[in-house]
Amino acid sequence: MFHFSGFNMMFPEGRNFTATYKCFSVSMLPGNERSDVEKGGKIIMPNSALDSLTRLNVEYPMLFKLTNGKKSRSSHAGVLEFVADEGKCYLPYWMMDNLLLEEGDILNVESVSLPVATFSKFQPQSTDFLDITNQKAVLENALRNFACLTKGDVIAIKYNKKVYELCVLETKPGNAVSIIECDMNVEFEAPVGYKDHSESQPSGSGQQGVAGSAGGVVAGAANTVLEEVVETFKGSGVRLDGKKKKESQLEAPVLKKVLPRGVPDYDFQFGLIRFDRNIRPISDRGKDEAAGPADGSDGESFHGTGFSMKKTRK
Repeated sequence: MFHFSGFNMMFPEGRNFTATYKCFSVSMLPGNERSDVEKGGKIIMPNSALDSLTRLNVEYPMLFKLTNGKKSRSSHAGVLEFVADEGKCYLPYWMMDNLLLEEGDILNVESVSLPVATFSKFQPQSTDFLDITNQKAVLENALRNFACLTKGDVIAIKYNKKVYELCVLETKPGNAVSIIECDMNVEFEAPVGYKDHSESQPSGSGQQGVAGSAGGVVAGAANTVLEEVVETFKGSGVRLDGKKKKESQLEAPVLKKVLPRGVPDYDFQFGLIRFDRNIRPISDRGKDEAAGPADGSDGESFHGTGFSMKKTRK
């Protein structure tokens, strides 16, 4: 409060913005397809919301608490644009799924101020996330389209034309945090459905596993190579000259060697590189050649004389 010439003048402090909208998924947004909205955690609000936020002197960045009163579910999001029709707001589909919202349901939107994130922990909802080489780099790039995180939410990120879902298990310093211009430590929990092979296989036992009902047979040591029977053409064929096929031309089952994924070599020695090849060492072949044929016959196969095709000049 300030005093000027006997008049008391009070400048309004920041107040919370509260509004109620009908929510729709981004696919219902008029105009061209907005795939960028689905990739992040921001919503689209009407232009009247921007006017109200400006008059209320809301703290930046603009963050909002989204509440579904019917299901008692809440989450947090940022705002991407103010181009929605009046009385409507558009959300990413994964956010509507978290809030248990249907098309056209009533959503309460309230402006909030969240602490800056320092730590977060995620749990992938599928073991397919392990196929990514650098999970932290992919997540860091995807979180650039998010403004905040809420504990318990299941966010969706897209990488190589595939959508991966991750559950937010923990956030610090609060249950809802802002991730805009922050230095945040990230940890991952084991994905849902992941089984540790070290627990299922005793170390140092050296026993070979048994393949499943697909007809696979384990070959080699320590379950490193699987032989799988590949189904070929099951019909019959005939020759063009009308003759019968020879026995050597009969179809034989095709064996395909498959290397199982995710099974490490527990007998690996640091600094040792092993090449698995079915080739005899040169030293063994040299011994066999020096010993000669096993049946005692002469090793030389040609006993004739040779002639030169080039005539010598006299």
